[in-house]
Amino acid sequence: MKKSLRYILTLVVTFFAIESNFAQTLLEKETISDLNKTPNYACGVKDEDGLMSALSLFDTFEENGVQFENFEIVVKGPIVKKLVKGSELEKAFEKYQGKIRVSICSVAMKRQGVTKDQLFAGLETVETYTIRILQLQALGYNSILY
Repeated sequence: MKKSLRYILTLVVTFFAIESNFAQTLLEKETISDLNKTPNYACGVKDEDGLMSALSLFDTFEENGVQFENFEIVVKGPIVKKLVKGSELEKAFEKYQGKIRVSICSVAMKRQGVTKDQLFAGLETVETYTIRILQLQALGYNSILY
């Protein structure tokens, strides 16, 4: 019972934290101009906080008119277990379908016991998190690791 109550409380707190993270941030014109110089962005994440920060960054870019061609989130670690069909995160990702590429580290999947068939639609697997981040940097992506 205590575990269930703790789990429900965690979900409620997470929900409100997610909602507050997506509050609009107004960027200065010079910042937008500078960001528009690079059309490709990558975020490396390993936990739910990092994932929510990456999604918040995407929302901030869109809300402020930052022009970009590609926005990719590369995922590793325990968060992989939460990116499965029927999860709360699947619902959260619906608004990002077709806008953000989400790449999942196949090594993390193996370590977390998650198969490709268990992942919800729109997620792609890559060989490793590190190699994908390096590949994106080699392709000229601005990258940030959460």
